[in-house]
Amino acid sequence: MVNSINTNASSLLGVRNLQRTNSLQAKTQNEISTGKKVNSAKDNAAILSIAQLLKSDVAGLNSVKGSLDRAISTTDVALAAGDGVSNLLLELKEKAVTASDPGLDDVSRQALNEEFAQLRDQITSIVDNAEFNGTNAVKAGGDDIVAVTGADGQGAIQIDAQDLSLDGPNVTLGASQGIGTVADAQAAVSAIEDSISNLSSSLSQLGAGASQLQETKDFTEALSNATEVGIGNLVDADLGRTSAAFEANRVKEALGIQALSISNQAPAAILSLFR
Repeated sequence: MVNSINTNASSLLGVRNLQRTNSLQAKTQNEISTGKKVNSAKDNAAILSIAQLLKSDVAGLNSVKGSLDRAISTTDVALAAGDGVSNLLLELKEKAVTASDPGLDDVSRQALNEEFAQLRDQITSIVDNAEFNGTNAVKAGGDDIVAVTGADGQGAIQIDAQDLSLDGPNVTLGASQGIGTVADAQAAVSAIEDSISNLSSSLSQLGAGASQLQETKDFTEALSNATEVGIGNLVDADLGRTSAAFEANRVKEALGIQALSISNQAPAAILSLFR
């Protein structure tokens, strides 16, 4: 090796090694502070691109879950209204059957007719108020319940509206139906029985739709969770390994400084040549 005070090869090597150690240490410190091993395209452009696409999928799935939640709530309201109408029909049938008794006195029949009318009108009240987020699936001309199922906005579940209003295709009981006479009471019993049968079919369709929505929501949540775990596997730092690397780099840094100090003392040895 040439003895020179202008060029210290050992010192240059020590500086380069110390710079490399400092660079590694800065990387590990960044991983520790952010918890990620890939923070920018500079770290790993391919992995970052994949992670961004997966994050886009998660964002889409979050929107799907919101759509499903709204549809589930709307369906729950429709089912609750259906149950209410069903219970009222049972009460109405009891009143109508009682009023169809030819031996019933006029006063009792009139009282039954008034109670019947109040129960009948409650059906209209329930149906008109069975709305969630602007959607009413049980009124006349009601809205279908629709939920998006794909993270890309494609695919949907649709539950057809069920008209549960009086004088409708399902509840055939008339909006002005009474039981003031035996004949009217018998006609009401027939209409109520048909309504109960039709209502059972309508509630079955709503119930099947509700089950489909819940199953889709459960799958969507599982898919979203799995995707988030996958993103973590791609970009999250192994903090145990990173911590070990951080401590190792600290030792390397200390040794590098010591080695550089020794290298910087080498030119002073040249003075002994001139004594």
